[in-house]
Amino acid sequence: MFLCNKTVLLLLLLLTVLSLSAQASSNNNTTFSVSFALISRRFSHDDLSPSYYSSFVSQTKQNRKVARAPSLRYRSKFKYSMALVVSLPIGTPPQTQEMVLDTGSQLSWIKCHKKAPAPPTTSFDPSRSSSFSVLPCTHPLCKPRIVDFTLPTDCDQNRLCHYSYFYADGTFAEGNLVKEKFTFSAAQSTLPLILGCAKDTSEDKGILGMNLGRLSFASQAKISKFSYCVPTRVSRVGYTPTGSFYLGENPNSAGFRYVSFLTFPQSQRSPNLDPLAYSVPMQGVRIQGKRLDIPATAFHPDASGSGQTIVDSGSEFTYLVDVAYNKIKEEIVRLAGPRMKKGYVYGGVADMCFDGNAMEVGRLIGDMVFEFERGVEILIEKERVLADVGGGVHCVGIGRSEMLGLASNIFGNFHQQNLWVEFDLASRRVGFAKAECSRSA
Repeated sequence: MFLCNKTVLLLLLLLTVLSLSAQASSNNNTTFSVSFALISRRFSHDDLSPSYYSSFVSQTKQNRKVARAPSLRYRSKFKYSMALVVSLPIGTPPQTQEMVLDTGSQLSWIKCHKKAPAPPTTSFDPSRSSSFSVLPCTHPLCKPRIVDFTLPTDCDQNRLCHYSYFYADGTFAEGNLVKEKFTFSAAQSTLPLILGCAKDTSEDKGILGMNLGRLSFASQAKISKFSYCVPTRVSRVGYTPTGSFYLGENPNSAGFRYVSFLTFPQSQRSPNLDPLAYSVPMQGVRIQGKRLDIPATAFHPDASGSGQTIVDSGSEFTYLVDVAYNKIKEEIVRLAGPRMKKGYVYGGVADMCFDGNAMEVGRLIGDMVFEFERGVEILIEKERVLADVGGGVHCVGIGRSEMLGLASNIFGNFHQQNLWVEFDLASRRVGFAKAECSRSA
């Protein structure tokens, strides 16, 4: 594991692809397309970081004066080692901010500082932006309960709208709700959007919330579709694999295969359902061509919401409900049981782990396929079945949802490597296509 040095970060920012196109179509509409570099950022396991950023497992800090994290219903010691990071220009004039791309969260937030030091800095300086404003307590959003916004807010001592946000392992972001523009060029910018300006946070990167909520970046900016291509993980020092993130049209979309969202009323209040997530109709799993005996109900939400299957860029691993996880583990044990690390559970969520040569173990396990409706399949080659979790240990990149207190299936970014994933909001569908993401444009 390694952290990118400042030189590499600066080079990556210089290499960020920013392409704007406005093409007149036959009916005089315009097609919007802007792209950025997407980095799979590797973190140290010593970082205080969540296993996933998604809002449906977050909690709100009940007392801002208490420095120690409160007891949380969903709590895990699991630390992620990889997140998808995009650098976006925010403010007028724009300040480049690193944000974790998270299709499972609604609120976007950036790290703010009143008097940021001389660049380079990871903090956003509101005093340098002419388009920055803070939401007052009188704003309609600054109320104890908003139907489709699960983040309670309150008034701070300055009569400004305050929020506190806690993730499952105690990572937090706390500050004011503000309005600010995303400025792509002199001619291209969003209207001022509502986001969090975190002045007290354990993270040095913000969150780009991209779920179906009305306050997500995608909804507020009226983005009809977005897509990304996740590069493969490479542990070579000095090299950071870089993929792509598109807002609007993707020139590579001709070969995408789509499945429709499963949609739910946003007013639906099932205990295990997230109506704002990108829920997809998963059907099954194959290993070495063998379709596992997993009931279809494991991947579809019941009346309580259990079994919902979510595509989530903010989760590193894929998580499955017990009935699916146990069948996969049963097959893995049959294929490579003698090589398993006995009694070892990675982060309290994953126990299909191995010592020794990962390539040899991968060949024993073979290819894995996730099946969706309409014949859409995602192939995980045997070379990418195992994740390097450090210390010479490799684990199948699947965790047990129950160990996180969840009843959902989450398709994480580990299984989205070398894959285009497009969220077509206008047509209510998700598209997938095989790709060499490190070379994608």
